[in-house]
Amino acid sequence: MKRSLGLAALVLTAGPALAGDYVFVAAPQKDLNRIYRVERLTGEVGACQYGVKEDNTGVTLCFPAGEGAGKQEPGDYTLIASSHERESSVFRVEQRTGMMSVCYVWKDQVICTPPAK
Repeated sequence: MKRSLGLAALVLTAGPALAGDYVFVAAPQKDLNRIYRVERLTGEVGACQYGVKEDNTGVTLCFPAGEGAGKQEPGDYTLIASSHERESSVFRVEQRTGMMSVCYVWKDQVICTPPAK
């Protein structure tokens, strides 16, 4: 009994550290169906959007992290969309330091500007 309780406690403790904790936000551009995501601890940014194949079936198009959008220093990252109707980018914000980057899809990947205050 003690062994199973100890194992259960270990699993519960290790579980959240292994799971990704993401924040999602839609691009503010009104005619764009793109959703960005950021991994809260690492700051890695990616995006996906709806697309249509030639035979008119739907497909999810995803853009991986590219230059500047990969893992950052560990922190508490979130995404913020501006209220600008024609803007396809979002802000990646590290909530503890106030550092911000602008992230957007360029060609086939998400790229982010260098962090600044």
